[in-house]
Amino acid sequence: MTTIRPLAATDADGLVDLFASLSESDRTLIREDLHDPSQVTRLLAHPELRWVAVGDDGAVVGYSAVNRLPGWSDHVGELRLVVRPAGRGGGVGRALVRAALLGALTAGVGKVVVELVPEQEPVLQMFADLGFTGEALLRDHIRDHDGALHDLIMLAYLAADAREVLDTVGVTDAIES
Repeated sequence: MTTIRPLAATDADGLVDLFASLSESDRTLIREDLHDPSQVTRLLAHPELRWVAVGDDGAVVGYSAVNRLPGWSDHVGELRLVVRPAGRGGGVGRALVRAALLGALTAGVGKVVVELVPEQEPVLQMFADLGFTGEALLRDHIRDHDGALHDLIMLAYLAADAREVLDTVGVTDAIES
């Protein structure tokens, strides 16, 4: 059983271990250098809108965050999702995204975006199943560590669309209270 909860100061070692489990290919797709321990320190210094998935053994098996964009896009949050390779395909990522969406909507974020590469087909499908829609395709936008270029797909989740659905099924008040 995996528990999803807000990021806590006690998660430092677990995050370091999670990020160390990532392949070179995984690290190419993450903007931040998660192997740098100072990055974990920065994440822990600002725990708002950050969650971890913790296994029965206490190990951190996943992490999600919604980072608000600055200035005129401060209503937009950029979703980050990391799941330990051995734990993929079992619903951890989906649970972390749901926690992130609920937290973002509750915090007043109006739009949540996520950036992926087309090769991440199961992840793209998971986000589509959760209500994300295509926003942009940027050709040859990412260069991996070997110098190969990859397209970047941006998906978006619009809070206004979500609220309409929630109103229809009568649960908006539960989120806003």
